[in-house]
Amino acid sequence: MSSANSQSMKPATVAKKLGIYLPATPQEFQDSTITRAEFAELQANPPEWLAELRRNGPHPRPVVAQKLNISISGLSRGGVEEPLTTAEITALLQAPPQWLVTERATHAAVRAEAQRVKEEAAKKAAKKAGAAK
Repeated sequence: MSSANSQSMKPATVAKKLGIYLPATPQEFQDSTITRAEFAELQANPPEWLAELRRNGPHPRPVVAQKLNISISGLSRGGVEEPLTTAEITALLQAPPQWLVTERATHAAVRAEAQRVKEEAAKKAAKKAGAAK
């Protein structure tokens, strides 16, 4: 059995883990297989192209959704199907269209409800643990 450091990942997997848009990466990155050690090195000491992609984009949908503070589904409902650059995201945040305002409110409500459910479950678990003593 090989050691953990010799395991390799496809470029798409590495791009997803790094939060970058694969088609915007250099061709040699797209054509290579990355070992876990190389991946750790990319995280610890990102090359200029990686730093530039993280800074200015284009960003993949999960990163765009996170920066806009909405869900990925909200992006689709808003008609955003393409990756966006940091400048495009900033423009959307400075003058938010109605769909973005609606999606942000929906996302906030969903998070608040999830938090309420989590707290309620914790209270029930605490009661149950107290009753068992």
